[in-house]
Amino acid sequence: MVLVLIEALIAACLVGAAVTFMVPDRYAGKVGLAASLVPLGIATYMFATFEASGNALMGGQLAFEEQFQWVTLGEAYALNWHVGLDGISMPLVALSTVLTSLAILSAWTPIDERQSQFYGLVLFMEAALLGVFSALDFFVWFVFWEGVLVPMYVLIGVWGGPRRKYAAIKFFVYTNVASLAMFIAFVALVFGLGDAVDTFDMPAIAAALGETGIQADAVPVPGLDVETFKILVFAALFFGFGVKVPVVPWHTWLPDAHVEAPTPVSVLLAGVLLKMGTYAMLRFNFTMLADVARDPNVAVAVGLFAAVSVIYGAMLALAQSDLKRIVAYSSVSSMGYVILGLIALTVYGVGGATFQMVSHGLISGLLFMVVGVIYNQTHTRMVQDMSGLADRMPVTVGVFVAGAFAYMGLPLMSGFAGEFFVFVGSFGSPNLPSSPVFTAVSMFGIVVVAGYLLWAMQRTLFGPFRLETDYELGRAPVQDVLPLLALLALVVLLGVAPDLAFEMIRDAVNPMVGGEVSAALGGGA
Repeated sequence: MVLVLIEALIAACLVGAAVTFMVPDRYAGKVGLAASLVPLGIATYMFATFEASGNALMGGQLAFEEQFQWVTLGEAYALNWHVGLDGISMPLVALSTVLTSLAILSAWTPIDERQSQFYGLVLFMEAALLGVFSALDFFVWFVFWEGVLVPMYVLIGVWGGPRRKYAAIKFFVYTNVASLAMFIAFVALVFGLGDAVDTFDMPAIAAALGETGIQADAVPVPGLDVETFKILVFAALFFGFGVKVPVVPWHTWLPDAHVEAPTPVSVLLAGVLLKMGTYAMLRFNFTMLADVARDPNVAVAVGLFAAVSVIYGAMLALAQSDLKRIVAYSSVSSMGYVILGLIALTVYGVGGATFQMVSHGLISGLLFMVVGVIYNQTHTRMVQDMSGLADRMPVTVGVFVAGAFAYMGLPLMSGFAGEFFVFVGSFGSPNLPSSPVFTAVSMFGIVVVAGYLLWAMQRTLFGPFRLETDYELGRAPVQDVLPLLALLALVVLLGVAPDLAFEMIRDAVNPMVGGEVSAALGGGA
Protein backbone atom coordinates (compact mmCIF):
# COMPACT_ATOMS: atom_id res chain seq x y z
CA MET A 1 0.00 0.00 0.00
CA VAL A 2 2.81 2.39 0.90
CA LEU A 3 4.38 2.05 -2.52
CA VAL A 4 1.30 3.25 -4.36
CA LEU A 5 0.12 6.09 -2.13
CA ILE A 6 1.19 8.78 -4.61
CA GLU A 7 -0.67 7.00 -7.39
CA ALA A 8 -3.69 6.65 -5.10
CA LEU A 9 -3.47 10.37 -4.32
CA ILE A 10 -3.49 11.38 -7.99
CA ALA A 11 -6.11 8.76 -8.91
CA ALA A 12 -8.42 9.98 -6.13
CA CYS A 13 -8.34 13.48 -7.64
CA LEU A 14 -9.02 12.21 -11.17
CA VAL A 15 -11.85 9.92 -10.10
CA GLY A 16 -13.31 12.71 -7.99
CA ALA A 17 -13.10 15.07 -10.97
CA ALA A 18 -14.86 12.55 -13.25
CA VAL A 19 -17.66 11.96 -10.74
CA THR A 20 -18.11 15.68 -10.08
CA PHE A 21 -18.34 16.41 -13.80
CA MET A 22 -21.32 14.04 -14.06
CA VAL A 23 -23.44 15.10 -11.08
CA PRO A 24 -26.13 17.82 -11.34
CA ASP A 25 -25.10 21.33 -10.42
CA ARG A 26 -27.14 21.37 -7.22
CA TYR A 27 -24.98 18.55 -5.81
CA ALA A 28 -21.66 19.50 -7.39
CA GLY A 29 -20.31 21.63 -4.53
CA LYS A 30 -20.87 18.98 -1.89
CA VAL A 31 -19.66 16.15 -4.11
CA GLY A 32 -16.56 18.18 -5.06
CA LEU A 33 -15.78 18.88 -1.42
CA ALA A 34 -16.26 15.24 -0.47
CA ALA A 35 -14.03 14.17 -3.36
CA SER A 36 -11.31 16.63 -2.31
CA LEU A 37 -11.32 15.28 1.25
CA VAL A 38 -10.08 11.90 0.00
CA PRO A 39 -6.69 13.17 -1.29
CA LEU A 40 -6.53 15.48 1.75
CA GLY A 41 -6.87 12.47 4.02
CA ILE A 42 -4.26 10.50 2.06
CA ALA A 43 -1.83 13.44 2.11
CA THR A 44 -2.36 13.92 5.85
CA TYR A 45 -1.52 10.26 6.44
CA MET A 46 1.55 10.56 4.21
CA PHE A 47 2.72 13.67 6.08
CA ALA A 48 2.20 12.00 9.47
CA THR A 49 4.06 8.81 8.45
CA PHE A 50 6.70 10.51 6.29
CA GLU A 51 10.10 8.86 6.52
CA ALA A 52 12.78 9.89 4.06
CA SER A 53 16.34 11.13 4.13
CA GLY A 54 18.33 13.30 1.77
CA ASN A 55 17.39 14.95 -1.50
CA ALA A 56 15.30 13.35 -4.26
CA LEU A 57 17.80 14.27 -6.99
CA MET A 58 20.94 13.47 -5.02
CA GLY A 59 20.60 9.82 -4.08
CA GLY A 60 18.36 10.31 -1.08
CA GLN A 61 16.06 7.69 0.35
CA LEU A 62 12.61 8.74 -0.80
CA ALA A 63 9.20 8.20 0.74
CA PHE A 64 6.39 6.48 -1.20
CA GLU A 65 8.68 5.92 -4.21
CA GLU A 66 7.53 3.92 -7.22
CA GLN A 67 9.38 3.39 -10.50
CA PHE A 68 8.89 1.31 -13.62
CA GLN A 69 9.64 1.72 -17.32
CA TRP A 70 6.85 3.42 -19.24
CA VAL A 71 7.98 3.77 -22.87
CA THR A 72 11.20 4.03 -24.87
CA LEU A 73 12.07 6.73 -27.41
CA GLY A 74 13.75 4.67 -30.11
CA GLU A 75 16.88 3.07 -28.69
CA ALA A 76 18.28 6.21 -27.08
CA TYR A 77 16.12 7.20 -24.13
CA ALA A 78 13.69 5.51 -21.74
CA LEU A 79 10.77 7.27 -20.10
CA ASN A 80 9.92 5.97 -16.66
CA TRP A 81 6.99 6.37 -14.34
CA HIS A 82 9.03 7.55 -11.38
CA VAL A 83 7.44 9.29 -8.41
CA GLY A 84 8.58 9.88 -4.86
CA LEU A 85 8.74 12.49 -2.15
CA ASP A 86 11.50 14.08 -0.12
CA GLY A 87 11.38 16.79 2.53
CA ILE A 88 11.04 19.51 -0.11
CA SER A 89 8.10 18.06 -2.03
CA MET A 90 6.10 16.58 0.87
CA PRO A 91 5.05 19.96 2.39
CA LEU A 92 4.02 21.23 -1.05
CA VAL A 93 1.89 18.14 -1.66
CA ALA A 94 0.17 18.71 1.69
CA LEU A 95 -0.30 22.41 0.87
CA SER A 96 -1.96 21.54 -2.46
CA THR A 97 -4.53 19.24 -0.89
CA VAL A 98 -5.35 21.63 1.96
CA LEU A 99 -5.87 24.65 -0.28
CA THR A 100 -7.90 22.69 -2.83
CA SER A 101 -10.42 21.51 -0.23
CA LEU A 102 -10.73 24.95 1.34
CA ALA A 103 -10.99 26.66 -2.06
CA ILE A 104 -13.84 24.32 -3.05
CA LEU A 105 -15.66 25.08 0.20
CA SER A 106 -15.17 28.83 -0.28
CA ALA A 107 -16.58 28.55 -3.84
CA TRP A 108 -20.03 27.50 -2.66
CA THR A 109 -21.15 31.14 -2.38
CA PRO A 110 -19.69 32.85 -5.49
CA ILE A 111 -19.96 29.99 -8.03
CA ASP A 112 -23.59 29.67 -9.08
CA GLU A 113 -23.40 28.41 -12.67
CA ARG A 114 -21.81 25.39 -14.37
CA GLN A 115 -20.91 24.19 -10.92
CA SER A 116 -20.16 20.58 -11.82
CA GLN A 117 -17.72 21.70 -14.47
CA PHE A 118 -16.06 24.20 -12.14
CA TYR A 119 -15.46 21.74 -9.30
CA GLY A 120 -14.42 19.00 -11.69
CA LEU A 121 -11.78 21.24 -13.25
CA VAL A 122 -10.46 22.22 -9.81
CA LEU A 123 -10.03 18.54 -8.89
CA PHE A 124 -8.39 17.80 -12.24
CA MET A 125 -5.97 20.65 -11.63
CA GLU A 126 -5.22 19.28 -8.17
CA ALA A 127 -4.17 15.96 -9.73
CA ALA A 128 -1.77 17.78 -12.07
CA LEU A 129 -0.33 19.86 -9.21
CA LEU A 130 0.34 16.75 -7.14
CA GLY A 131 2.07 15.21 -10.16
CA VAL A 132 4.35 18.23 -10.53
CA PHE A 133 5.53 17.95 -6.93
CA SER A 134 6.01 14.17 -6.97
CA ALA A 135 7.20 13.22 -10.49
CA LEU A 136 10.90 12.44 -10.92
CA ASP A 137 11.03 11.68 -14.64
CA PHE A 138 11.21 14.82 -16.74
CA PHE A 139 8.60 13.80 -19.33
CA VAL A 140 6.13 12.65 -16.71
CA TRP A 141 6.81 15.86 -14.79
CA PHE A 142 6.32 17.96 -17.95
CA VAL A 143 2.98 16.29 -18.72
CA PHE A 144 1.75 17.27 -15.26
CA TRP A 145 3.30 20.74 -15.60
CA GLU A 146 1.37 21.42 -18.79
CA GLY A 147 -1.68 19.67 -17.36
CA VAL A 148 -2.09 22.49 -14.85
CA LEU A 149 -2.28 25.07 -17.65
CA VAL A 150 -5.51 23.85 -19.30
CA PRO A 151 -7.91 23.84 -16.32
CA MET A 152 -6.55 27.17 -15.05
CA TYR A 153 -7.09 28.74 -18.48
CA VAL A 154 -10.69 27.50 -18.56
CA LEU A 155 -11.41 28.47 -14.94
CA ILE A 156 -10.33 32.05 -15.61
CA GLY A 157 -11.85 32.27 -19.10
CA VAL A 158 -15.29 30.91 -18.20
CA TRP A 159 -15.92 31.95 -14.58
CA GLY A 160 -13.84 35.14 -14.48
CA GLY A 161 -14.76 38.82 -14.54
CA PRO A 162 -15.55 41.17 -17.43
CA ARG A 163 -12.04 40.96 -18.95
CA ARG A 164 -11.68 37.24 -18.34
CA LYS A 165 -10.88 36.30 -21.94
CA TYR A 166 -8.02 38.79 -22.11
CA ALA A 167 -6.64 37.63 -18.75
CA ALA A 168 -6.93 33.93 -19.67
CA ILE A 169 -5.24 34.36 -23.06
CA LYS A 170 -2.46 36.45 -21.52
CA PHE A 171 -1.90 33.80 -18.86
CA PHE A 172 -1.85 31.05 -21.48
CA VAL A 173 0.53 32.84 -23.86
CA TYR A 174 3.01 33.87 -21.16
CA THR A 175 3.20 30.47 -19.52
CA ASN A 176 3.21 28.55 -22.79
CA VAL A 177 6.14 30.54 -24.18
CA ALA A 178 7.95 30.03 -20.89
CA SER A 179 7.27 26.28 -21.00
CA LEU A 180 8.66 26.08 -24.52
CA ALA A 181 11.88 27.84 -23.49
CA MET A 182 12.24 25.58 -20.46
CA PHE A 183 11.57 22.40 -22.46
CA ILE A 184 14.12 23.24 -25.16
CA ALA A 185 16.73 24.15 -22.54
CA PHE A 186 16.33 20.93 -20.59
CA VAL A 187 16.36 18.68 -23.66
CA ALA A 188 19.51 20.46 -24.85
CA LEU A 189 21.05 19.82 -21.42
CA VAL A 190 20.28 16.11 -21.68
CA PHE A 191 21.73 15.93 -25.19
CA GLY A 192 24.84 17.68 -23.86
CA LEU A 193 25.44 14.75 -21.53
CA GLY A 194 25.96 12.48 -24.55
CA ASP A 195 26.21 8.78 -23.68
CA ALA A 196 26.30 9.46 -19.94
CA VAL A 197 22.50 9.06 -19.70
CA ASP A 198 19.93 7.02 -21.58
CA THR A 199 16.91 8.23 -19.66
CA PHE A 200 15.02 11.37 -18.74
CA ASP A 201 15.00 10.31 -15.10
CA MET A 202 15.80 13.44 -13.12
CA PRO A 203 17.97 11.85 -10.39
CA ALA A 204 19.99 10.05 -13.09
CA ILE A 205 20.49 13.31 -15.01
CA ALA A 206 21.53 15.14 -11.84
CA ALA A 207 24.02 12.37 -11.07
CA ALA A 208 25.46 12.49 -14.61
CA LEU A 209 25.88 16.26 -14.40
CA GLY A 210 27.80 15.82 -11.16
CA GLU A 211 29.96 12.90 -12.27
CA THR A 212 30.76 13.32 -15.97
CA GLY A 213 29.33 16.74 -16.72
CA ILE A 214 28.54 18.17 -20.15
CA GLN A 215 30.65 16.63 -22.91
CA ALA A 216 32.27 19.14 -25.23
CA ASP A 217 31.65 17.01 -28.33
CA ALA A 218 27.97 16.56 -27.38
CA VAL A 219 27.04 20.25 -26.98
CA PRO A 220 24.12 20.65 -29.42
CA VAL A 221 25.24 24.14 -30.53
CA PRO A 222 28.38 23.95 -32.71
CA GLY A 223 31.25 26.14 -31.58
CA LEU A 224 29.81 26.80 -28.11
CA ASP A 225 32.04 25.99 -25.15
CA VAL A 226 30.70 23.95 -22.24
CA GLU A 227 30.60 26.74 -19.64
CA THR A 228 28.76 29.17 -21.92
CA PHE A 229 26.33 26.42 -22.89
CA LYS A 230 25.52 25.69 -19.24
CA ILE A 231 24.98 29.37 -18.47
CA LEU A 232 22.61 29.68 -21.43
CA VAL A 233 20.68 26.61 -20.27
CA PHE A 234 20.53 28.04 -16.74
CA ALA A 235 19.23 31.36 -18.10
CA ALA A 236 16.57 29.70 -20.27
CA LEU A 237 15.37 27.55 -17.37
CA PHE A 238 15.35 30.57 -15.07
CA PHE A 239 13.23 32.46 -17.61
CA GLY A 240 10.86 29.52 -18.10
CA PHE A 241 10.28 29.09 -14.39
CA GLY A 242 10.53 32.82 -13.61
CA VAL A 243 7.44 33.57 -15.70
CA LYS A 244 5.46 31.10 -13.61
CA VAL A 245 6.73 32.53 -10.28
CA PRO A 246 6.43 35.36 -11.53
CA VAL A 247 9.70 37.31 -11.35
CA VAL A 248 9.87 40.95 -12.41
CA PRO A 249 9.78 41.84 -15.35
CA TRP A 250 7.69 38.79 -16.41
CA HIS A 251 5.01 39.43 -13.78
CA THR A 252 2.44 41.42 -15.76
CA TRP A 253 0.11 38.47 -16.42
CA LEU A 254 -0.43 37.82 -12.71
CA PRO A 255 -2.48 40.88 -11.59
CA ASP A 256 -4.78 40.54 -14.61
CA ALA A 257 -5.30 36.84 -13.92
CA HIS A 258 -6.00 37.44 -10.22
CA VAL A 259 -8.40 40.32 -10.76
CA GLU A 260 -10.47 38.47 -13.35
CA ALA A 261 -10.34 35.01 -11.77
CA PRO A 262 -13.04 34.02 -9.27
CA THR A 263 -11.70 34.13 -5.71
CA PRO A 264 -11.33 30.33 -5.20
CA VAL A 265 -9.22 30.20 -8.37
CA SER A 266 -7.09 33.11 -7.12
CA VAL A 267 -6.51 31.12 -3.92
CA LEU A 268 -5.08 28.20 -5.90
CA LEU A 269 -3.22 30.44 -8.33
CA ALA A 270 -1.35 32.34 -5.60
CA GLY A 271 -1.26 29.52 -3.08
CA VAL A 272 0.03 26.67 -5.24
CA LEU A 273 0.57 27.50 -8.93
CA LEU A 274 3.20 30.16 -8.25
CA LYS A 275 5.11 27.60 -6.17
CA MET A 276 5.49 25.42 -9.26
CA GLY A 277 7.99 27.95 -10.61
CA THR A 278 10.08 28.27 -7.46
CA TYR A 279 9.95 24.50 -6.86
CA ALA A 280 11.19 23.88 -10.41
CA MET A 281 13.97 26.45 -9.96
CA LEU A 282 15.06 24.65 -6.81
CA ARG A 283 15.17 21.29 -8.58
CA PHE A 284 16.66 22.32 -11.93
CA ASN A 285 18.61 25.58 -11.53
CA PHE A 286 19.86 25.18 -7.97
CA THR A 287 20.26 21.40 -7.73
CA MET A 288 21.15 20.11 -11.20
CA LEU A 289 23.03 23.28 -12.19
CA ALA A 290 24.27 24.34 -8.77
CA ASP A 291 27.79 24.91 -10.16
CA VAL A 292 26.39 27.58 -12.50
CA ALA A 293 24.47 29.17 -9.62
CA ARG A 294 27.78 29.42 -7.73
CA ASP A 295 29.29 31.59 -10.45
CA PRO A 296 29.56 35.08 -8.83
CA ASN A 297 28.18 36.84 -11.92
CA VAL A 298 25.19 34.51 -12.12
CA ALA A 299 24.59 34.84 -8.38
CA VAL A 300 24.57 38.64 -8.58
CA ALA A 301 22.17 38.57 -11.55
CA VAL A 302 19.75 36.27 -9.72
CA GLY A 303 20.11 38.36 -6.55
CA LEU A 304 19.14 41.45 -8.54
CA PHE A 305 16.03 39.71 -9.88
CA ALA A 306 15.13 38.80 -6.29
CA ALA A 307 15.66 42.25 -4.79
CA VAL A 308 13.89 44.05 -7.64
CA SER A 309 10.91 41.69 -7.39
CA VAL A 310 10.65 42.31 -3.63
CA ILE A 311 10.79 46.10 -3.83
CA TYR A 312 9.04 46.69 -7.17
CA GLY A 313 6.21 44.28 -6.34
CA ALA A 314 5.69 45.98 -2.98
CA MET A 315 5.73 49.46 -4.56
CA LEU A 316 3.16 48.40 -7.15
CA ALA A 317 0.93 47.06 -4.38
CA LEU A 318 1.25 50.38 -2.58
CA ALA A 319 -0.18 52.16 -5.64
CA GLN A 320 -3.32 49.98 -5.96
CA SER A 321 -6.85 50.70 -4.80
CA ASP A 322 -8.32 47.28 -5.64
CA LEU A 323 -7.91 44.88 -2.68
CA LYS A 324 -7.37 41.95 -5.02
CA ARG A 325 -4.61 43.76 -6.93
CA ILE A 326 -2.95 44.65 -3.64
CA VAL A 327 -2.74 40.99 -2.63
CA ALA A 328 -1.71 39.98 -6.17
CA TYR A 329 1.26 42.35 -6.27
CA SER A 330 2.14 41.25 -2.73
CA SER A 331 2.72 37.78 -4.17
CA VAL A 332 5.28 39.15 -6.62
CA SER A 333 7.11 40.71 -3.67
CA SER A 334 6.93 37.58 -1.52
CA MET A 335 8.25 35.34 -4.27
CA GLY A 336 11.30 37.61 -4.43
CA TYR A 337 12.20 36.41 -0.93
CA VAL A 338 12.07 32.82 -2.19
CA ILE A 339 14.49 33.62 -5.05
CA LEU A 340 16.84 35.36 -2.60
CA GLY A 341 16.89 32.30 -0.35
CA LEU A 342 17.54 29.96 -3.27
CA ILE A 343 20.54 31.91 -4.60
CA ALA A 344 22.02 32.09 -1.09
CA LEU A 345 22.67 28.32 -1.35
CA THR A 346 22.83 27.85 2.41
CA VAL A 347 20.77 25.51 4.56
CA TYR A 348 18.71 28.34 5.98
CA GLY A 349 18.57 30.15 2.65
CA VAL A 350 17.23 27.27 0.54
CA GLY A 351 15.33 25.76 3.48
CA GLY A 352 13.81 29.13 4.29
CA ALA A 353 12.84 29.60 0.64
CA THR A 354 11.00 26.27 0.70
CA PHE A 355 9.32 27.10 4.00
CA GLN A 356 8.35 30.50 2.56
CA MET A 357 6.64 28.73 -0.36
CA VAL A 358 4.40 26.89 2.10
CA SER A 359 3.88 29.92 4.34
CA HIS A 360 3.04 32.23 1.46
CA GLY A 361 0.65 29.65 0.07
CA LEU A 362 -1.31 29.69 3.32
CA ILE A 363 -1.20 33.46 3.91
CA SER A 364 -1.95 34.53 0.33
CA GLY A 365 -4.78 32.00 0.17
CA LEU A 366 -6.13 33.41 3.42
CA LEU A 367 -6.02 37.04 2.21
CA PHE A 368 -7.63 36.22 -1.14
CA MET A 369 -10.41 34.37 0.68
CA VAL A 370 -10.95 37.37 2.98
CA VAL A 371 -11.18 39.68 -0.04
CA GLY A 372 -13.63 37.23 -1.59
CA VAL A 373 -15.86 37.23 1.49
CA ILE A 374 -15.83 41.03 1.57
CA TYR A 375 -16.72 41.16 -2.12
CA ASN A 376 -19.52 38.61 -1.68
CA GLN A 377 -21.10 40.90 0.91
CA THR A 378 -20.31 44.37 -0.48
CA HIS A 379 -19.98 43.67 -4.22
CA THR A 380 -16.93 45.92 -4.38
CA ARG A 381 -13.19 45.52 -3.86
CA MET A 382 -12.27 49.18 -4.17
CA VAL A 383 -10.68 50.68 -1.06
CA GLN A 384 -12.35 54.08 -1.58
CA ASP A 385 -15.84 52.53 -1.75
CA MET A 386 -16.04 51.30 1.84
CA SER A 387 -15.02 51.95 5.42
CA GLY A 388 -15.96 50.82 8.92
CA LEU A 389 -16.46 47.16 8.03
CA ALA A 390 -15.11 46.05 11.42
CA ASP A 391 -18.44 46.73 13.15
CA ARG A 392 -20.48 44.87 10.54
CA MET A 393 -18.15 41.92 9.76
CA PRO A 394 -16.15 41.35 12.97
CA VAL A 395 -14.99 37.77 12.32
CA THR A 396 -13.94 38.39 8.71
CA VAL A 397 -12.21 41.63 9.65
CA GLY A 398 -10.43 39.96 12.58
CA VAL A 399 -9.06 37.30 10.25
CA PHE A 400 -8.10 40.00 7.73
CA VAL A 401 -6.08 41.84 10.36
CA ALA A 402 -4.39 38.63 11.53
CA GLY A 403 -3.56 37.59 7.96
CA ALA A 404 -2.16 41.03 7.16
CA PHE A 405 0.10 40.93 10.19
CA ALA A 406 1.23 37.45 9.19
CA TYR A 407 2.21 38.90 5.80
CA MET A 408 4.15 41.63 7.60
CA GLY A 409 6.11 38.99 9.51
CA LEU A 410 4.51 39.14 12.96
CA PRO A 411 6.34 36.72 15.33
CA LEU A 412 4.60 33.42 16.09
CA MET A 413 3.09 33.37 12.62
CA SER A 414 4.46 31.46 9.64
CA GLY A 415 5.36 34.62 7.69
CA PHE A 416 7.89 35.59 10.37
CA ALA A 417 9.49 32.15 10.38
CA GLY A 418 9.83 32.01 6.58
CA GLU A 419 11.32 35.49 6.25
CA PHE A 420 13.60 34.97 9.27
CA PHE A 421 15.02 31.76 7.78
CA VAL A 422 15.60 33.44 4.42
CA PHE A 423 17.28 36.51 5.90
CA VAL A 424 19.53 34.48 8.21
CA GLY A 425 20.51 32.20 5.34
CA SER A 426 21.15 34.99 2.85
CA PHE A 427 22.83 37.62 5.03
CA GLY A 428 26.11 35.73 5.40
CA SER A 429 25.91 33.69 2.20
CA PRO A 430 29.35 33.02 0.71
CA ASN A 431 27.70 32.27 -2.63
CA LEU A 432 26.14 35.71 -3.16
CA PRO A 433 28.64 38.62 -3.42
CA SER A 434 27.57 41.58 -1.26
CA SER A 435 24.93 39.35 0.32
CA PRO A 436 24.33 41.74 3.27
CA VAL A 437 23.40 44.48 0.79
CA PHE A 438 20.93 42.28 -1.11
CA THR A 439 19.46 41.09 2.18
CA ALA A 440 19.12 44.59 3.62
CA VAL A 441 17.44 45.90 0.46
CA SER A 442 15.01 42.99 0.49
CA MET A 443 14.26 43.46 4.19
CA PHE A 444 13.13 47.00 3.38
CA GLY A 445 10.29 45.37 1.46
CA ILE A 446 8.71 44.48 4.82
CA VAL A 447 8.39 48.19 5.57
CA VAL A 448 6.58 48.78 2.27
CA VAL A 449 4.35 45.73 2.90
CA ALA A 450 3.37 47.19 6.27
CA GLY A 451 2.65 50.53 4.59
CA TYR A 452 0.16 49.32 1.99
CA LEU A 453 -1.55 46.73 4.19
CA LEU A 454 -2.01 49.14 7.09
CA TRP A 455 -3.29 51.80 4.68
CA ALA A 456 -5.79 49.39 3.11
CA MET A 457 -7.02 48.16 6.50
CA GLN A 458 -7.34 51.66 7.93
CA ARG A 459 -9.40 52.82 4.94
CA THR A 460 -11.70 49.81 4.66
CA LEU A 461 -12.04 48.29 8.11
CA PHE A 462 -12.09 51.17 10.57
CA GLY A 463 -13.72 54.57 10.96
CA PRO A 464 -17.41 55.34 10.36
CA PHE A 465 -19.30 52.80 8.31
CA ARG A 466 -19.71 53.70 4.65
CA LEU A 467 -20.52 51.55 1.61
CA GLU A 468 -20.81 53.05 -1.86
CA THR A 469 -23.10 50.29 -3.15
CA ASP A 470 -26.77 49.47 -2.81
CA TYR A 471 -26.14 46.15 -1.05
CA GLU A 472 -26.91 45.55 2.60
CA LEU A 473 -24.25 43.82 4.65
CA GLY A 474 -25.31 40.50 6.08
CA ARG A 475 -23.60 37.81 8.09
CA ALA A 476 -21.14 35.80 6.00
CA PRO A 477 -22.26 32.18 5.55
CA VAL A 478 -20.50 29.43 7.46
CA GLN A 479 -18.87 27.99 4.33
CA ASP A 480 -17.15 31.34 3.78
CA VAL A 481 -15.88 31.73 7.34
CA LEU A 482 -14.67 28.17 8.07
CA PRO A 483 -11.89 28.20 5.41
CA LEU A 484 -10.63 31.51 6.84
CA LEU A 485 -10.40 30.10 10.36
CA ALA A 486 -8.76 26.88 9.15
CA LEU A 487 -6.06 28.73 7.20
CA LEU A 488 -5.42 31.15 10.06
CA ALA A 489 -4.99 28.20 12.43
CA LEU A 490 -2.40 26.66 10.08
CA VAL A 491 -0.55 29.99 9.77
CA VAL A 492 -0.31 30.23 13.57
CA LEU A 493 0.59 26.54 13.93
CA LEU A 494 3.54 26.81 11.53
CA GLY A 495 4.60 30.05 13.18
CA VAL A 496 4.61 28.53 16.66
CA ALA A 497 6.06 25.16 15.58
CA PRO A 498 7.92 25.70 12.28
CA ASP A 499 9.80 22.41 12.66
CA LEU A 500 6.59 20.60 11.71
CA ALA A 501 7.71 21.36 8.14
CA PHE A 502 11.19 22.82 8.44
CA GLU A 503 12.82 19.73 9.92
CA MET A 504 12.03 17.61 6.87
CA ILE A 505 12.86 20.52 4.54
CA ARG A 506 16.28 20.98 6.16
CA ASP A 507 17.07 17.27 5.80
CA ALA A 508 16.43 17.46 2.04
CA VAL A 509 18.34 20.74 1.62
CA ASN A 510 21.54 19.65 3.40
CA PRO A 511 22.89 17.57 0.49
CA MET A 512 22.36 20.51 -1.90
CA VAL A 513 24.59 22.88 0.04
CA GLY A 514 27.02 20.34 1.46
CA GLY A 515 26.81 20.97 5.16
CA GLU A 516 24.93 20.81 8.42
CA VAL A 517 23.41 23.76 10.24
CA SER A 518 25.88 25.54 12.47
CA ALA A 519 25.18 26.79 15.95
CA ALA A 520 25.08 30.31 14.56
CA LEU A 521 22.17 29.35 12.28
CA GLY A 522 23.89 30.40 9.11
CA GLY A 523 25.80 27.30 8.14
CA GLY A 524 25.56 24.94 5.25
CA ALA A 525 27.48 26.97 2.72
